[in-house]
Amino acid sequence: MDELATLRAKSPRTGFPHGESLTDHLSMTLEGARRLERRVGRIRAMPDDFWRWVLAAALTHDAGKVPDGFQAMVADGAGAVWGQRHEVYSLGFVADLLASWPELDRRWVGIGVVTHHRQLTGVAGRSILSLYNDIDVAAFATRFGPVSPIAQRQLRQWLASVLREEKLADPSLDSERDLAEAAFDLLEQLRQRWENPDDIDTDHNLTAVLIQGAVTFADHVSSAHGQLLTDQPIDAGFAERFTVAMASSGKPLRRHQHEAAAIAGHLMLRTPTGSGKTEAALLWVARQVSELQAQYGGQPRVFYLLPYLASINAMVDRVGHILGDADVVGVLHSKAAAYHLHRSLCGDEDASNAATRAVSRSAATRLFRELVRVGTPYQLLRGAVAGTTCSSILVDAANSVFVLDELHSYEPRRLGMILASIAFWARLGGRIGVVTATIPSKLIELLDECVEGERFQQIAAKGTQWPQRHCLRIRADHLTDDKSLAEIENRLRSRQSVLVVANNVADALFVAERLSPLCRELYGEDSMLLHSRFKAMDRADIEARIRDRFGTDKRHQPGLLVATQVVEVSLDVSFDALHTSGAPLEPLIQRFGRINRIAAGPPADVVVHPPRIGPRKGGVEEWADSVYEHEPTALTTAILQSHNGSVLDEQMFGTWLEELYGSEWGEAWVGKVRHSTRRFAAFFEFEGVFDGDRDELREDFDKLFNGVEGILAEDVDAYSAALDSVSNRQAGRLLGSQYLIPLPHYAQRLARYDRKLDVLVIDGVYNPYHGLTRIEHKGRDTYQLGELI
Repeated sequence: MDELATLRAKSPRTGFPHGESLTDHLSMTLEGARRLERRVGRIRAMPDDFWRWVLAAALTHDAGKVPDGFQAMVADGAGAVWGQRHEVYSLGFVADLLASWPELDRRWVGIGVVTHHRQLTGVAGRSILSLYNDIDVAAFATRFGPVSPIAQRQLRQWLASVLREEKLADPSLDSERDLAEAAFDLLEQLRQRWENPDDIDTDHNLTAVLIQGAVTFADHVSSAHGQLLTDQPIDAGFAERFTVAMASSGKPLRRHQHEAAAIAGHLMLRTPTGSGKTEAALLWVARQVSELQAQYGGQPRVFYLLPYLASINAMVDRVGHILGDADVVGVLHSKAAAYHLHRSLCGDEDASNAATRAVSRSAATRLFRELVRVGTPYQLLRGAVAGTTCSSILVDAANSVFVLDELHSYEPRRLGMILASIAFWARLGGRIGVVTATIPSKLIELLDECVEGERFQQIAAKGTQWPQRHCLRIRADHLTDDKSLAEIENRLRSRQSVLVVANNVADALFVAERLSPLCRELYGEDSMLLHSRFKAMDRADIEARIRDRFGTDKRHQPGLLVATQVVEVSLDVSFDALHTSGAPLEPLIQRFGRINRIAAGPPADVVVHPPRIGPRKGGVEEWADSVYEHEPTALTTAILQSHNGSVLDEQMFGTWLEELYGSEWGEAWVGKVRHSTRRFAAFFEFEGVFDGDRDELREDFDKLFNGVEGILAEDVDAYSAALDSVSNRQAGRLLGSQYLIPLPHYAQRLARYDRKLDVLVIDGVYNPYHGLTRIEHKGRDTYQLGELI
């Protein structure tokens, strides 16, 4: 009797008319692990038997679904809950079929099997070891209920034949152990090693995490029936193809691009905006891909990382154009589905169909489909923040090539997280490239510390390559003063395009309202206003109108855009003049970059106004416009004042950065960055590797990078209708996202959580021109957004 064919891994609800057979699922998971091995190659930080352990775990990971209780549960998708962990019973097959293996090898396979769904140690009642703390093997066996001896024997024979065919093991079929007893014994061995370890072996911790990540990767790819792309488009022939294409278009490669293509190892490239940094980076990538393939095998993944979402979307299009196929480039950020939806809707596709397709494409990238991905560093950082729950991210990062475009001297905690991640990627065989216009030498020193025993090889543009685009003007009046507004008015009357950047929303609103009447008089429309507190639908409309009027590739038009810091990173625009509130040097450099962007004319005025200095509400420490630290802002002001009236280029910015970070404040900054790097690096030691308890760091991460989103109470019905407008719940949520407003992390205290809609709801004052100007909340009269960045 063939009972093996009746065993199911999945119920009919998973998309299979009769459920998915257990042997099919195990075979596909094994193939998924094989594909992962071919993709990643040998990992230098891992033992030689790493992939043998992973393959054996992938094959046996769900064998524990053979008990009658589990099979009844999945028979029609509506059976009684079995209540046991199938991965624990799977350990019996590992111990039995791999009896000829050394005990340590069986334990490593067991780790991959038992942790592919749930944490091994940690919270009582949730972790595997707390759920299965039986001291008696008979009681342990009873928990799993009856098992058909025929089905179990046939499954064991099938597994043994696959192990032999794959040349992983040659199991004996002469004597079969009781599988519950075998599972009990192996689980107790894992308990002794991982529940209360006597020593902290970071190498063993990392091995455990990557085994778990590899098995989970294979299982998810199998369950989703995903198709991994197998050919790296930035390959050994890319440099020659690209060089020929550039020459034929009349744009032969520049010196720094040739130099980048020749470097083997970590890269530090400093070259002006508009000089072909992206192309140089991809030429460097091609060399690293070839070298890593030769050294470790596999198909190295390429991660092109930028700090901000809008610049990422533009880079996805650019890299896709260079490679000649946008479909091979994945979008790796929290709004990836929204990116794909926007691209689909540009083709006038039905919104429901477009949303469904966008969700599907985003999900494919989360399942590691593409070998080239453009995104933020923070999605990869989650692999450390979330620990073993995101361990597949960690194994996928091994032997990869990382380009960090515009790695600025971030707030020390953010930068420390990124530097610790760079050290981890290098430990796993990665190559790191940093491409930027300006970077202080202090940061280069910190980067060199991340790649112990190696250094970043530096390429810098020659002095003649730095275009002079700006003329610096220093003013004594605050941006909102009458004298400042009068100067801006004069520029508008002379038909200039003017960008005004305020440090907070309150100042931006004030300037926009004061100057809107003049804009209506001159151009027939209000000034444009952009800050971070708009609904997604309104912000998309505003940004489209900004690009249409002030885009770098558009015909020059006069007008006014008033914005906060969001303009520093979000749009490819070019203006005739800038008026900005004073800030630390790097934000100012980004603001300068929106002026005379392609050096189409003589140097354009960049006018810097002093910020207001004082404590925040209820505090004593001084801040600039309640947003920026006073000390780096004051140091920046002193540097700028000594160059008032000067014509600027980005090479000068580099000199200024050296001065700023060479100060006592800069030395203290380096200490803070090193402290943050050490703190975050500790998470890459994976102490308490399977506890899954990283709440403290996860909260820090969300505060630094994520913030939260909410909807207005007046939009609840529309949001609910969007969720229900398509059968795919994720697609419906994507359509509903047009009503979301970004909020800072701490705004959760001022909102209520709608459990049914799974969204924060706020009572606020909002219109499509001003955005959100107030949040009203019990116990507090008003919540002014001028307090926020």
